[in-house]
Amino acid sequence: MFNLTPTELDRYRRQILLPDFGVEAQQRLKAATVLVTGVGGLGGTAALYLAVAGIGRLILLRGGNLRRDDMNRQILMTEDWVGQPRVFKAKETLEQINPDVQVEAICEYVTPENVDTLVQRSDVTLDCAHNFIERDLLNAACVRWGVPMVEAAMNGMEAYLTSFIPGETGCLTCLFPEKPDWDKRGFGVLGAVPGTLACLTALEAIKIITGFAPPLAGQLLTMDLTRLEFAKHRTYHDRHCPVCGSPAIPAVTTPALTHKSLVTA
Repeated sequence: MFNLTPTELDRYRRQILLPDFGVEAQQRLKAATVLVTGVGGLGGTAALYLAVAGIGRLILLRGGNLRRDDMNRQILMTEDWVGQPRVFKAKETLEQINPDVQVEAICEYVTPENVDTLVQRSDVTLDCAHNFIERDLLNAACVRWGVPMVEAAMNGMEAYLTSFIPGETGCLTCLFPEKPDWDKRGFGVLGAVPGTLACLTALEAIKIITGFAPPLAGQLLTMDLTRLEFAKHRTYHDRHCPVCGSPAIPAVTTPALTHKSLVTA
């Protein structure tokens, strides 16, 4: 277990006071590595809340450059960074906010070539990617290597959140055997919607890492933020799932990843 410095004890004092949290939970956060895919309005904000909570290491994975129409929700960004790789600005901002957190920025999308190495280096992954090609690759790798995955997505004013724990719950393929047809041109979004979901996503990861409270394993939280309606549903574990069932296939076969296949979010 990693010891906390006097500065860290002071920085995290208020969350250490929480019932069932304490110094041990804070030490677990410091010892943990979290992979965040899709560092935008959802993934970037979740990374921010993990950084201020004292996570030890963040691996940020996101290809592409910052656009001006990203600025209504990507709170790690600044106007002068438009046109440059957003993942490097995310790293810079997070390190300024909490210099004790190690941040690794990789300007790539999830691919068959990089996914296994990245997942093996992680204790928890946050699936905030922008299309099901990347999400399926990450899901299959997490099942293969036994790494928990927090699954979060939104469209317009609606969102969902769950956690997949290999060997205990189903996986993304159980939840979506047929993939939703996400609009590749993007969808309307108010920044507060991915921000709300991002806070809950970070909280899920913190629960999994520390064990101070139960995560949404085996449950799907759905949110209609127009009406502020929230509901929990039991998730289905398909024993014959080609990814997490028995026997499971060794990998998910997906089409080649191209920039045109990415959903703007």
